[in-house]
Formats: sequence, structure tokens, C-alpha cells
Amino acid sequence: MEPVDALEVSLPLLISAASTYILLKWWIPKSLLLGFKGKDMNKYGYPEVSEAGGIWVILSAAISILVYIAIATISERDPGNLHLLATTQVLILAGLLGFIDDILGWKKGISPIARVLFTIPIALPLMAVKAGYSVVEIPFIGPLDLGLLYPLIVVPIGVVGASNAFNMLAGYNGLEASQGIVILSFTCLFLLKKNMLELIPVMLPVIASLLVFLIFNKYPAKVLPGNSFTYGLGAFYASVVIYGNFERFGLLMFTLYFLEFALFLRGLANGVYKENFGIPQEDGGLNPPYRKSYSVTHIALKTMIRVKGKATEKDVVNFICLLQIVIGLIGLWFL
Repeated sequence: MEPVDALEVSLPLLISAASTYILLKWWIPKSLLLGFKGKDMNKYGYPEVSEAGGIWVILSAAISILVYIAIATISERDPGNLHLLATTQVLILAGLLGFIDDILGWKKGISPIARVLFTIPIALPLMAVKAGYSVVEIPFIGPLDLGLLYPLIVVPIGVVGASNAFNMLAGYNGLEASQGIVILSFTCLFLLKKNMLELIPVMLPVIASLLVFLIFNKYPAKVLPGNSFTYGLGAFYASVVIYGNFERFGLLMFTLYFLEFALFLRGLANGVYKENFGIPQEDGGLNPPYRKSYSVTHIALKTMIRVKGKATEKDVVNFICLLQIVIGLIGLWFL
């Protein structure tokens, strides 16, 4: 990779953080006036707060990546501009789909099946530029060249899977933002360890935007992220994993999401279409919504009750983030 000067890294980072802060400060009161508000489901009495704040994270992150590409181009340096432009398009398309779902309303918008189908075209920019490498490492088999099957099948499966998976483990103040920060930060450390530096300047502005968003989204949240946030961030992560060809590490970082999907299937097998939320109590505690666990959040609730005698929303988020940090450390140590 060609050397990157301080301006190429710092300016997109500052733009991302500043634009996220300014847009959210404008959006929160404006959204309440416009009716973009939803119930905070883990609070007693279900107070209403601003919704769909994640779209401003997605737009700020996309703009910052474009600024990075522009500075690199002016400097006559090509950090893989074509692939980065495709990644930006994926981020925007996924965020737009999520925002449409947010506008239509929770449980009133796009059906779960349609939502999965609609995420398939989001991968088209990556397919068009043949992002990634067709040679993949298959456990117990070794390297396998998939040829055209990689951009035509593996890439869309990765984008669809990551965007929908990131949307499944959600619903608690600060959870989605914290998970995004931890996953992207450990990914940057992994790339630094492997001396794969070209994607780090692209991820740092996204982390900066997430940190600013967390200021408004942490308990007690002033704004909820919405599907624009979860779809956009999941699709973005799939894009950088595919572009950087570090699928093993990317899959490991999504361990909790694989567990979430398995628990979701367990619920379907028991006739339960699960909700992640707990049952709010007057004292600020949360009780598990089901006798069995159908989500990682349910496991977190029951674990905190056993350890502390009571579970709170912050406990659930901290517990899940701790698990994610452990997974990240395992990835750094073994991969």
C-alpha cells in the first residue's frame, strides 16, 4: 500500500464525526415533531423517543469515504477507488432500504421474507466490480477457486447474510452501536497485525460516526437506530471483509449473530417468533420474555439475573459487548 498522509485519514474522520453530531442534533427534535418516534420497549411505560437516527450515521459514513477517495485521487494515489466506490454504494443502498422500512413502521413495513429478498440487489455494486478473491479457504479441504461462483453467489450471500444478521441482534439502548464499534475496532487491529492497511482509513470514519451516535443512543436513549443503521452497517462490514479477503476473521466476528440465528430457529421450531426485548419492571429491571432462550439477549438477561439477582438494559448490552470483545481477542490471537 502507498503511504497515506495525515490529511487523508484525519479529514474524513472529522467530517464523519461532525456531520453525525450536527445531523442528530437537528433530527432528534425534528423527528418527534414529524411523528418519527417509537416506543422504547425496554423501559417501564414504554416512553416514546426519536426513531430512524441511523440514516444519518450511514450518510455521514458514506460522505467520509467519498472524501477519502477524493483526497487520494487528487494526491494521484489509488487505494482501490473502484472497489471503495462499490462499498460506498452498498452502504447507501442498504441504509436506504432500512430507512424505507423505518418509514413504513415497525411490524407494518416490509415483511421479513421481502426484506431478505430486497437485500439481494444491494450486492450488485460488489458483483459488478468482482470484489474480493475467488480463492477461498475451506476447512478440512484447503484453498478452492470458485471462479465466477464467487461474485455471483458468495458475494450476495455474504451481503444479504450480514445485513440481516446485524438486524437480528438488536433492540437495546446502545447495543447495535457498541457492537459496531467493537467489531470494526477489532477488525482494524487485525488488519494492522496482518499489515493490510488499505481498509483501515475507510473504517476509522465509520467508527467515529458510531461513537458520536452512541452519545445519543446509550441508555437512556434519545434516538433509536432503526433498520437503516443495522442493514447499512451489516452490509458495509460484509463489503470490507469481501474486499480485504479476510472471510475467516469476518465470520468469527459474527459468531454471536450465528448463535442468534440458531436461537431464532429454535423459537420457530417451538412456534415462537421471538422478540429480543425483556419485560420492563417498575424498578428498572428486565425479566426474560420467555421460559426458554430464543435470543442472545435472553441469555444475557438470565445470566445477569443469576449473577446479580436483577438484570437491567445496561447489563444486557455490557454482557453482549464483553462476549464480542472476547471473540475479537480470540480472532487476534489465533488468526
